[in-house]
Amino acid sequence: MDLVQTSSSAGALSPDDLRGFQSAFDNDPAYRAAMNAVTTTTVTQVALNRRKAALVNHSFSVHLPENPATSQKSSGRCWMFAALNTFRTKAQQVMNMEAGFEFSQNYILFWDKLEKANYFLENILATLDEPEGSRLLDWLMVAPQNDGGQWDMFVNLIQKYGVVPKSVMPETESSSSTGRMADFVTTKLREYACRLRGAHRSGASEGDLREQKQGYMTEVYRMLCIHLGEPPSRFQWQWRDKDRVFHRAGALTPQEFYAKYVGVDLSEMVCLIHDPRPGHDFNRAFTVKFLGNVVGGRPTEYLNVELDVIKQAAIKQLQAGDSVWFGCDVGKHLHKDLGVMDLDLYDFDLVYGTTPAMSKAERLMYGQSLMTHAMVFTGVDLSDEGRPSKWRVENSWSAEPGDKGFFQMTDRWFDEYTYEVVVSKNHVPGDSLRALEAAPVELEPWDPMGSLA
Repeated sequence: MDLVQTSSSAGALSPDDLRGFQSAFDNDPAYRAAMNAVTTTTVTQVALNRRKAALVNHSFSVHLPENPATSQKSSGRCWMFAALNTFRTKAQQVMNMEAGFEFSQNYILFWDKLEKANYFLENILATLDEPEGSRLLDWLMVAPQNDGGQWDMFVNLIQKYGVVPKSVMPETESSSSTGRMADFVTTKLREYACRLRGAHRSGASEGDLREQKQGYMTEVYRMLCIHLGEPPSRFQWQWRDKDRVFHRAGALTPQEFYAKYVGVDLSEMVCLIHDPRPGHDFNRAFTVKFLGNVVGGRPTEYLNVELDVIKQAAIKQLQAGDSVWFGCDVGKHLHKDLGVMDLDLYDFDLVYGTTPAMSKAERLMYGQSLMTHAMVFTGVDLSDEGRPSKWRVENSWSAEPGDKGFFQMTDRWFDEYTYEVVVSKNHVPGDSLRALEAAPVELEPWDPMGSLA
């Protein structure tokens, strides 16, 4: 091709530069072969390490009893599904039920959406003098109705609203595909923010603004009922157990149902994170400004610890018979159909002649990675010396991918892309837990540790 000089500015690509790029590409037949392959099929198919894929084995030395995989469908509710899935086995044991019982994810979704709307409007009232165009105000406007969440946000919902069986508040079209509902509610919330700020500029009193906000929340509640149905305040519960014995519990509130058939003391759970960035000390608690869902609820708090502390706590919990909620960057080095997360699964270096080489801390600092998905550990494969080699993962993407909806994660993948686990405090060393006695370090709202699964 003919190359014409178009600029003499420092840093501009010159014709000599372009000829050099072209020559380097044309002179290596491997690059031409890669081009021929990738222009006709996906790069992940071309780069898949077939030898590695053939070695996938779904046996684990520690493997908890499992339920059929759930499906969040076209929604961002993985954190709810994962958290509720950690309760399923316990409820089934208490009620002597067959595997397959589910809690209503739609019920939790309803209250999360309502509480998030209220949380957003309270944040607007708290920042009325923030100028338009400020980074904080722009950040608040990005996603007032995000489907995602964090563990402490789930705890807030359970403690306030309890749980119900899925049969009591089943899925709707909008709970399974939240996009249109979230878009409309988000549109209204941004409008409400505009009106509240405008009223403030016009001299409205705090009482006037709160009365205005109350009217807005009435509208949000109405919209959520239209999309998701009305959540029950009390319901009749009865079932037949796996021995064919009939049980009738009578009328229960969702809070009573949780206390009677789940009963997990959520105050005894702690969210451990692995954040190796400089200045983010281990054995230190962190929180994120403006991150939450329930006004007056439990703040989102993380305990930053060394990677081995996280692993050993998760292993101890699995060995004790309890599954582990965790958050990770699921899309990296993932083969969805195989249900495998493995750093060696793709030979991208053979395709591109280069491979990513940033550290975990560098990926966090430069926007290359953060927590994107929550799932549940239900097993781990330990060596004779007790070191993990791979982890069994319950996902919420239906029973189609992986091993009937269950995935596996290599331990090396865990090192690089797992960011948090939720475990009982009695599995965490005392010197780490003592960090919770001090006030947590506050991170900015846009910090990657504020990402929602």
